Amino acid sequence: MTDEDDLRARAVQRLKAKQHFWSALGTWLVLSALFVVIWLATGMGGFWPIWPIAGIGVGVAFTGIRAFGPGRSGPSESQIQSEMRRLS
Repeated sequence: MTDEDDLRARAVQRLKAKQHFWSALGTWLVLSALFVVIWLATGMGGFWPIWPIAGIGVGVAFTGIRAFGPGRSGPSESQIQSEMRRLS
């Protein structure tokens, strides 16, 4: 494996991690809203949704630490080349 191949593989890996972060963030937002809707529909009381919202949020935060940036679709060739330039 050449240096170029290794750099490309690392760039693809980082772009996929960034894509995963955005997907996890979107899922967390949808689930958080769902928990609040359920809480509102069941007569409120103590704000129990804070626990699953916070728990899932911790996982999303760790995912975000690994990867920052946009990317909902698969990495394009220009994104890969850009990431490779940043890594070199």
